[in-house]
Amino acid sequence: MNRQRGGKPQGKSTGKRFNKNTPKDAPKQKAPVKKSDSGEIRLNKYIANSGICSRREADVHIATGLVAVNGKVIVEMGYKVKPGDEVRYDGARINPEKKAYVLLNKPKGFATTTSEGKGRTVMDLVANATSSRIKPIGRLGRNSKGLLLFTNDKDIEDKFKSSKTGVPRLFQIELDKNLRLEDLKKIQNGFKIEGKLITVEEISYIDGASKKEIGLKIKNTGNTIIRTIFEQFNYDIISIDCVAIGHLTKKDIPRGHWKHLSNEELTMLKMI
Repeated sequence: MNRQRGGKPQGKSTGKRFNKNTPKDAPKQKAPVKKSDSGEIRLNKYIANSGICSRREADVHIATGLVAVNGKVIVEMGYKVKPGDEVRYDGARINPEKKAYVLLNKPKGFATTTSEGKGRTVMDLVANATSSRIKPIGRLGRNSKGLLLFTNDKDIEDKFKSSKTGVPRLFQIELDKNLRLEDLKKIQNGFKIEGKLITVEEISYIDGASKKEIGLKIKNTGNTIIRTIFEQFNYDIISIDCVAIGHLTKKDIPRGHWKHLSNEELTMLKMI
């Protein structure tokens, strides 16, 4: 009896043709599964993507009640997370993307915004830094320059915005005229604008420079407050340069360039 390769009897032709590249005994192909357009993702995959553990280990953590979504403990296997959901593991908020920390030495002429249609923005400068969806913490005006930190780490962002544990930023500021000593002391001691107390960490003249050039350390994340402070005492700001964020400086970062924070720098930032 004639036999085909594989040892099966050769019978009548069925008229079917097979791709000669199809592997022997290949399983029947299933119709492609359509992906949901809702952006939902299984909870165990969400946790695994955050880098905490594997998907199998995530299942164990879910089953033992260590994971909460939007404040509710989830123990259901296969639970799906929607975009915008807040997921916490053992009390700490997690992100399905790899956490990234990018420090930019911003030049003038770039707006600090993630919105499109605003001309040149700081996002253009860090476009190739990471595939994670980072955004700037705080603001530097289009004509301001200096250090700007980008991250997708919500805990770090919250640390900067906290009025109690905010991260100090050091600015070099040039005014349109000499800052009077009595005004410097008023700013240092704190003052009120429309009933709101305005405080700074430090303010001083810069050694070896004119009294137009001022060093100002403040925890507020925006630079609008800086202009507000000096406008209160009838000074116009010529230039603003953020030269330090906490212990982070512009060393080895040319203007318009960026770097990833080292593990040591990140650890020190979290300790502030």
